[in-house]
Amino acid sequence: MTTPFPFTAVVGQDDLRLALLLNAVSPSVGGVLVRGEKGTAKSTAVRALTSLLPDVAVVPGCRFSCDPASPDPGCPDGPHEGGGGGASRPARMVELPVGASEDRLVGSLDIERALAEGVKAFEPGLLAAAHRGILYVDEVNLLHDHLVDLLLDAAAMGASYVEREGVSVRHAARFLLVGTMNPEEGELRPQLLDRFGLTVEVAASREPDQRVEVVRRRLAYDDDPAGFAARWAGEEAAVRRRIVAARELLPSVRLGDGALRQIAATCAAFEVDGMRADIVMARTATALAAWAGRTDVLAEDVRQAALLALPHRRRRNPFDAPGLDEEKLDETLEEFGGDDDPGPDGDGGGPGGGGGRPEPDEGPAGDGADAARPAEGEGEPAPGGAGEQSPVRAAEPFRAKVLSVPGIGEGVAGRRSRARTEHGRTTGARRPQGTLTKLHLAATVQAAAPHQRARGRSGRGLVVRRDDLRQATREGREGNLVLFVVDASGSMAARQRMSAVKGAVLSLLLDAYQRRDKVGLVTFRGSAADVALPPTSSVDAAAARLESLPTGGRTPLAAGLLKAHDVLRVERLRDPARRALVVVVTDGRATGGPEPVALASRAARLFAADGVASVVVDCESGPVRLGLAGRLAGELGGTAVTLDELRADSIAGLVKDVQRRAA
Repeated sequence: MTTPFPFTAVVGQDDLRLALLLNAVSPSVGGVLVRGEKGTAKSTAVRALTSLLPDVAVVPGCRFSCDPASPDPGCPDGPHEGGGGGASRPARMVELPVGASEDRLVGSLDIERALAEGVKAFEPGLLAAAHRGILYVDEVNLLHDHLVDLLLDAAAMGASYVEREGVSVRHAARFLLVGTMNPEEGELRPQLLDRFGLTVEVAASREPDQRVEVVRRRLAYDDDPAGFAARWAGEEAAVRRRIVAARELLPSVRLGDGALRQIAATCAAFEVDGMRADIVMARTATALAAWAGRTDVLAEDVRQAALLALPHRRRRNPFDAPGLDEEKLDETLEEFGGDDDPGPDGDGGGPGGGGGRPEPDEGPAGDGADAARPAEGEGEPAPGGAGEQSPVRAAEPFRAKVLSVPGIGEGVAGRRSRARTEHGRTTGARRPQGTLTKLHLAATVQAAAPHQRARGRSGRGLVVRRDDLRQATREGREGNLVLFVVDASGSMAARQRMSAVKGAVLSLLLDAYQRRDKVGLVTFRGSAADVALPPTSSVDAAAARLESLPTGGRTPLAAGLLKAHDVLRVERLRDPARRALVVVVTDGRATGGPEPVALASRAARLFAADGVASVVVDCESGPVRLGLAGRLAGELGGTAVTLDELRADSIAGLVKDVQRRAA
């Protein structure tokens, strides 16, 4: 497939083109997720697909793009007579902005006309416009959760439902879902990730000649867009004809029992969840055969289908890199290949059966090796970073206790702290500011009722004016900035606590991913503090920085707190509505710089003066404890929890919560 700017210097662009074309041949494949760094022509390639799709026949005047051969019986613009003549229009690509409202996506009712005139006036949204076309979401990983939920519902049911104050509208919404994302900006929610049939990874080439060709073609397009498009028009027309031919051939393609066994064995070997992967692989392999002009699915089709359909379904958490072991894939296809070879029936010896895999036994041994390593930096840490230890592995993560910011915020939708949002439970009403989106019916009626006689009401209907309308105020949850301030000094390395500390921070990072937070990482050791990771939505980037974190040296606690305070100051300018939660992971000791304890106290009081929510994870261990972390929490104006209390299922944590509520 060609694009207005054929990016030959993009690694993975061939896979991207193939994935898009397979969905053009068979929309039931389920869409494409394009992952890649910035500047790799992701959006360019997706937008070019529209010009290659065949025209769509629609019922004239229908806002919901009904097929004249088989119109939707429940179409709001219907009923339409089946089998009648229709109009033809080009296939449509509809873009869903990341910041779109719910009403923009699903459509909205004209509330004023419904109240004042008693009519059901429905304005279709983007889902209606995308029906029988492409719904494209750029930066899909940044899409708000409530929009993700609506997309999941529409993709699963092939229809969109709009419910407003007792008025119900339903219309068909079947579309090819295409999303692009930069993994550096955060990962995608697992439920939506599984909805994409195929996924591809793209990256810029490091070959100078290929990069030169990209620049040459871009400049040629800028100089003469029409001439550049005309130069590639013939090739685009040939691709369009091939798509039409493959669509016509698709019903004749045979998916034999041998290919089905290979598909099932491959999905089982790679331990993907559910059955959607098997179905997507079957549809993709069939589309590959049709695209190649064949009527039989071959092993090479199954292999290519696996490479496109399985990598994103194997991820168990955001820290797992997507990908597929191609050697294992080839072994599985070879073992289960052929219509006459059903493969082994036993559970133990086949690929993916778990036999002979050494990884589960190596993990504990590795942890034990770390634990047995002589403690460096124990006692008085060496100055200026002396006695630095190599990074240790993080302990196994656990389900962390929910930490939240007190009060009610107004930040972006998420799942951590209470906030006034567009979604959630209704808590009151106010006059609308701009377009009315969520009507508070009782408050509207209450505002209009005293004026009915003055407005000349004579019948049963209520006379409602614009000033009577009330917007519902709702309370839901917001995402926060969780800024980790991690002590990496020699005192933390002593008694080999760093493995447990990294495991705890890793657990909190997983929790932040699930609650749609931004995260940042500040570390301090030796004589200074560093911003290991500026605030970002990519928790896997934070996990990678944490894993490689060395330890050793003195404990410049004041420097760490001041660095974190500076990070929050800058972030408030960028995103003033997002509230912060500072998580300080330390044993509370301060040994770096002159008057370290006094400086740390003054730095901590800056957070308390700004009203920043904070939690100190007390990493002190042993029979004799100094309680320094608890004292630090008091100066920060926050709370202190031990590593054990941080676990959601910790008995000590539950007891402490009960005692706190009683007090």
